[in-house]
Amino acid sequence: MAYKQYILVCSGTACESNKGNALYQELNRALHSEGLQEDVQLVKTGCFGFCEKGPIIKILPDETFYVQVDPDDAKEIASEHLVKGRPVERLIYRGEDQSAERAEDLPFYRKQLRLVLRNCGVIDPDSIDEYIAREGYAALEKALFELGADRTIDELMKSGLRGRGGAGFLTAKKWLFTRKAESEEKYVVCNADEGDPGAYMDRSTLEGDPHSVLEAMTIAGYTVGAQRGYIYIRAEYPLAIERLQNAIEQARGYGLLGEDILGSGFGFDIEIRLGAGAFVCGEETALLASIEGRRGMPVPRPPFPAVKGLWGKPTVINNVETFANVPLILLRGGDWFSKIGTETSKGTKVFALTGKINNSGLIEVPMGTTLREIIYDIGGGIKDGRAFKAVQTGGPSGGVIPADHLDTPIDYENLQKLGSIMGSGGMIVMDEDDCMVSVAKFYLEFTVEESCGKCAPCRVGGRTLFNILDRITRGEGEMADLKKIRDLSQAMRRASLCGLGQTASNPVASILRHFEDELTAHIKKKKCPSGKCKDLVQYYILPDKCIGCTLCARHCPVNCISGERQKPHVIDINRCIKCGECYKVCKFGAVMRG
Repeated sequence: MAYKQYILVCSGTACESNKGNALYQELNRALHSEGLQEDVQLVKTGCFGFCEKGPIIKILPDETFYVQVDPDDAKEIASEHLVKGRPVERLIYRGEDQSAERAEDLPFYRKQLRLVLRNCGVIDPDSIDEYIAREGYAALEKALFELGADRTIDELMKSGLRGRGGAGFLTAKKWLFTRKAESEEKYVVCNADEGDPGAYMDRSTLEGDPHSVLEAMTIAGYTVGAQRGYIYIRAEYPLAIERLQNAIEQARGYGLLGEDILGSGFGFDIEIRLGAGAFVCGEETALLASIEGRRGMPVPRPPFPAVKGLWGKPTVINNVETFANVPLILLRGGDWFSKIGTETSKGTKVFALTGKINNSGLIEVPMGTTLREIIYDIGGGIKDGRAFKAVQTGGPSGGVIPADHLDTPIDYENLQKLGSIMGSGGMIVMDEDDCMVSVAKFYLEFTVEESCGKCAPCRVGGRTLFNILDRITRGEGEMADLKKIRDLSQAMRRASLCGLGQTASNPVASILRHFEDELTAHIKKKKCPSGKCKDLVQYYILPDKCIGCTLCARHCPVNCISGERQKPHVIDINRCIKCGECYKVCKFGAVMRG
């Protein structure tokens, strides 16, 4: 059936949890109410990326982009837009300087290049036919019947694709090592154990385009000589799991998984293995142990999984984003892909842009895009007009980058030079009110809790670093602590068994490098410049600025502010719990913290 119009409804986790499903149901009712069900197709898609403004819908063919749509808006959209052809103006995006009716005109999308996310927000992830209509499984057919295994690896080598989840190892080399390893059994594993705070890139890709990962894993299986693959994913990602299961069943039904795929004589199948949410299982050897049914703990390398992996057999292991690039590379060629990005970092990178940013969401940009372009051009700058202070890249294993380096092109090497990492792509923006010591303490607390405890450098070193930071935030730090932080960080990097311990000190080491003044203020002056460390903050009222409006006293939860109306007020510091409510509500700059 040919439809005249289409409504694409974002059904990523963020929009689904924000009345997205109710919106879909109301739109469906409205279409029937207006008698449009034969002319308008309603489609659930993956994430559009602009999560700050969800729920989002897009109407085709005119490509009208509606943001923050409520289920109650469904009737008006149907009666006004679909029947009368008049867009609902109040649902069109309006920024500070302009409005935009089409997604491509939004500043959020202008500098993006969506390759990994090419089908997210475009197709129904539960429909294999829609994936096939977008060249789905054409790369698998090309690998099987045109390129063969060697030329498939050649194309990957030309592309320069590096692993998107960790150290950035060349994908073609990893596949080549597994191909050359001699064994009757080999495996392909997809690492979908995305555990970084604030990161949801891989989950969204699986929710919006599960077949791209299945296709890439099958290509990998054919290339290296494996017949079975596993997707290791957190049990706490039910929507992604549901769509993966559906996609696997559909692919089997179409002869794209299982025995004799497309009549090629090659057989390959995929299973899903659920993880319990341990961060250390992002480490490939710990992940493989977990699939085998053992406790997720890393083992020393070498031997690497490419030679001795799952059940001791050669194994290719890549993460979701790395796999999602593969079909596109085979279809358009390695040379095409290598022209995108920088000299050493090819292609694009997906980031989960969150924190004190106006336009939070899922973005994909060419490697080499600067932090300034991401934060200000795409992210729309800092919330509430505050000043940018730093951005944390790479999640709890990454580091903070200050404003001095906003014009740094993002790639693997540049981030490493700044003391951070690409990691899986979490990007958390901080403003002038954030305390960098507390930030480092937060990430250390996370990695200490997630450490498997197998090796002493990680188990003991991480806890010791956390204790030092905890003392500093309570005003009990000493200048000698700075040397201890440096020495411990270096020891953990060199001696820890796996990447978790080797990178756990990155946040505190990068803060020592870029924000040493803030650390020494906590230690020498016993002050927290941003006012976040409660033990180091004291609130007081300036008598010459206080007009006695009583607003601070009325908002104080412990009634420790006293004074008569129209006369200066006073804070009883012995009863003050340092919640900062008085500081937030004062309109005259009379409440100070120091």
